[in-house]
Amino acid sequence: QKCGFSELYSWQRQRKTKQEFCLHDGPPYANGDPHVGHALNKILKDITNRFYVMRGYKVHYVPGWDCHGLPIELKALSEVKGAENLSPMEIRQRAREFAERAIEKQKSAFIRWGVMADWANCYRTFDPKYEANQLRVFYKMYDKGFVYQDYKPVFWSPSAKTALAEAELEYNEQHVSRSVYMKFPLLKSPPKLTSVIDGSSPASVLVWTTQPWTVPANQAVCYMPDSAYSIVKCTTTGEHFILAADRVESTAAVLDTQFEVMSTCKGVDLADGSCAHPTIPDRVSPLLPANHVTMAKGTGLVHTAPAHGMEDYSVASHHQLPTDCLVDEGGFFTEAAGPELQNKNVLEEGNEAVIQMLQAAGSLLKEEKYVHSYPYDWRTKKPMIIRASKQWFVNTASVKATAQEVLKKVKVIPTSAVNRMLEMLDRRTFWCISRQRCWGVPIPVFYQKNTGECLINSETITDVIKIVEQQGTDAWWTLPIEQLLSKEAVAKAGGHDVLDYVKGQDVLDIWFDSGTSWAHVLEGAEQRADTYLEGKDQLGGWFQSSLLTSVAARKKAPYKTLVVHGFTLGEKGEKMSKSIGNVVDPDVVINGGEDHTKDPPYGADVLRWWVAESNVFTEVLIGPVVLNAARDDINKLRNTLRFMLGNMAGFNPETDSIPASEMYIVDQYMLHLLQDYGSKVTEAYKEYDYSKVVRLLQAFCSRNLSNFYFSVIKDRLYCEEEKDPKRRSCQTVLAEALDIVVRSFAPILPHLAEEVFQHLPYKKDSEGVFRTGWINASSAWKKPGIEEAIEGACAMRDSFLGSISGKNALEYEVVIVIEPGLLFELMEALQAEETSSVSQLNEIMMASQTTLLSELPKETPTDANIIKGTFLINLEGGDIREESSYKVIALPIAKAKCPRCRRYTSPSSSTPCPRCLKVIAGKGST
Repeated sequence: QKCGFSELYSWQRQRKTKQEFCLHDGPPYANGDPHVGHALNKILKDITNRFYVMRGYKVHYVPGWDCHGLPIELKALSEVKGAENLSPMEIRQRAREFAERAIEKQKSAFIRWGVMADWANCYRTFDPKYEANQLRVFYKMYDKGFVYQDYKPVFWSPSAKTALAEAELEYNEQHVSRSVYMKFPLLKSPPKLTSVIDGSSPASVLVWTTQPWTVPANQAVCYMPDSAYSIVKCTTTGEHFILAADRVESTAAVLDTQFEVMSTCKGVDLADGSCAHPTIPDRVSPLLPANHVTMAKGTGLVHTAPAHGMEDYSVASHHQLPTDCLVDEGGFFTEAAGPELQNKNVLEEGNEAVIQMLQAAGSLLKEEKYVHSYPYDWRTKKPMIIRASKQWFVNTASVKATAQEVLKKVKVIPTSAVNRMLEMLDRRTFWCISRQRCWGVPIPVFYQKNTGECLINSETITDVIKIVEQQGTDAWWTLPIEQLLSKEAVAKAGGHDVLDYVKGQDVLDIWFDSGTSWAHVLEGAEQRADTYLEGKDQLGGWFQSSLLTSVAARKKAPYKTLVVHGFTLGEKGEKMSKSIGNVVDPDVVINGGEDHTKDPPYGADVLRWWVAESNVFTEVLIGPVVLNAARDDINKLRNTLRFMLGNMAGFNPETDSIPASEMYIVDQYMLHLLQDYGSKVTEAYKEYDYSKVVRLLQAFCSRNLSNFYFSVIKDRLYCEEEKDPKRRSCQTVLAEALDIVVRSFAPILPHLAEEVFQHLPYKKDSEGVFRTGWINASSAWKKPGIEEAIEGACAMRDSFLGSISGKNALEYEVVIVIEPGLLFELMEALQAEETSSVSQLNEIMMASQTTLLSELPKETPTDANIIKGTFLINLEGGDIREESSYKVIALPIAKAKCPRCRRYTSPSSSTPCPRCLKVIAGKGST
């Protein structure tokens, strides 16, 4: 509370700044408990937003929820007995209540994860103003000719009794179909083949299908015009068959017979032939050319049922064939299919009945099980069918080219994702946006009772939008038509009486709901977000529906940058499932499970660290091992912070800091490294590469701070006089390092960052880390020349420490011999006198005493271990390069151990060394 953690979003919205950053929240679906996929997504967004807040931007981020649709409807109805008897309004009421409960559950989790937002003002796709804006976009697209109504085959879910878009399917690779080989007897021989087929023995075309239930709807048999076809004689029955030349051998093998090839022709030679329908007397099926015929399987001749196939339908349109559908919404044969089939489920007993009819007619040659990839409804997990019906569509074919052009100007991270999205757009010719359910936004269209003609114009839509804005879309079901449709609108359309019309019963696809969020949430004249950040499934989902609606309505993308992350998997890379028992619940991660020894409480920052350290552009793994490692990483970081905080006592940066120019060279070197660290971290954040931020942070804390700087300065910190400029010099660096390190991880670990700031002795009434800006590392700290001096000294220190392997360095004095030259001059800057126990060079060497010479001393013991090495100096960006050789000799020190600083610099073990005596005397005099 002290740092205003929960008020941060509203605080930053009131800032006076021209710099704005808008991250538009893709709405999660309001139908279940919060899971690790939510955590990954929301925390990534929050890291991004906090980074921009710290950099002084005014951040616009409104969390939202996607609230309509079949999955919510089904879950809400599963809680009710006798659900099939509920009225549309009762269903809508229950679905709304279910969605509201899910939203509250998810919202409290998002807040617990530290996600910054104005949680009292979120958007929900069932809010009246949202629905009204959605209808405005719908009408704008209709008015421009991008939305149309048509009768054609669409993916249909019998289990949900509605049409679905391709994005709502999942494919079952192990689906088993009952495939059949059947014959269609030739009625009229193709003119070009009359000489070969003389009529002396019966001739038929051979056809294979995996969906026998569609045979009653057959209207034609299609061939590939430029492929080769053979007329064969069956050695078993003597019948003649026509099939593709490439399929003769494999088909004969399946039918357990042999074919003798009588003649071969081109597909075009089959023109103007026709066959008898295998089960319906007097029905003629013409032979027609088509480019969708493949030779990969089957017979190269394709049974064509226009009501049950997209390609079949285009053949029928081209040749004016009937496209009647004999299957109802639930997947049962209608009365028109005949008494033998009526009311039978096409995927079950209806399929069996058709196979029996083929058998009875003598048309069935073989039935066999066929395993293949088949579309299923992504929510009910039941098989789909393709079924012709009257639906509303977005003509994506006419928006696609502009959408692809616009998309090429969007920055996509990672770049590989843009091609996937362009390919998906390319494959999409139309988007079916009508659903035959009631929990959704109605398609605001009226139909003439007698003709079925639809009525929608600027008057009707204005009236409906005005009502929806005040009452929500419930009004479509609760109000009589006279209140929704005005006499004027009917008259304008050339109608007579409002009561001649009925309200449409379809609702909009929920991808259209969420895809129009830009029209409601985004502010300003441009209504364009800086960033959309979602999982890779949205390349075919929300990213795409948002792009299509925005381009259709106003010819521009609703986003400037797309960031695409992977999915969460178990830590071995396997999918999470309750049956395997590897589902990770974020609530258990934070608060612990029932048994804390098995599921310890890690807290929100461990969850956030897991998100940041993962390479989120691939699949993201989580499990006990990953979480334990994250906790250990944070503990190491806490230890680094604790060391710096612990050494801040009695130090006030405003009064006690030492100017960089007066500092020890090693301290200046640390400022140089801090400046470099700050700019690299900033760049990584800008590129959404948070795992790089974590790698930079860990490397800096362990390598530069803990392993090097802290060990070097301990003597100065603990043994020099409290206010000595030498001590103040390294405290100044520690204060800067603490500030920069904490700011660098604050977007990732906000709780820890605020905790550190609350413990700073010199920031008692601080506003906290998020209100006081981003990393502020002075460019004056950048001093590449210093690197050579410190790194040269470190190379010699490594030689020295290597030579005494594991022994206490303080028990030695070190002799460094360097020929006169650049390296010697650099070392002289660290130690002016020949021998010293208090020089900057000796501090880096960590010995009790260091001697710097330009040649080997004559009195060097013969058994001395002389380590030789070289160091390459590289100055002025490579203009000055000099390789210098050096020798390092470690000699046991002759002096006694100082009881105060524990270095071997004292004349006797009972007296402090000269340096310590001076400090003690100074303390005494004060």
